[in-house]
Amino acid sequence: MSKTGLIVEPLTVEEVLELPVMVDIVTAGKCFGIGRTKAQELARNGEFPCDVLRLGVQYRVTRAALLQALGLAQESA
Repeated sequence: MSKTGLIVEPLTVEEVLELPVMVDIVTAGKCFGIGRTKAQELARNGEFPCDVLRLGVQYRVTRAALLQALGLAQESA
């Protein structure tokens, strides 16, 4: 992870597919190669690359929203 928190090594497709149903904003940011500070800033400003849920003071992202934003969502039959 960079010292600025802006760029991190993104998760692999396999790692993204193995994520739980809901993840914190830091983990979601890693999917896009975004560091902790920038991910929180984007979520706070409503600019995160996918839908974010605000639960009290925490930000959460569903795996489905991540998969859709990353173009990994499977078409339903």
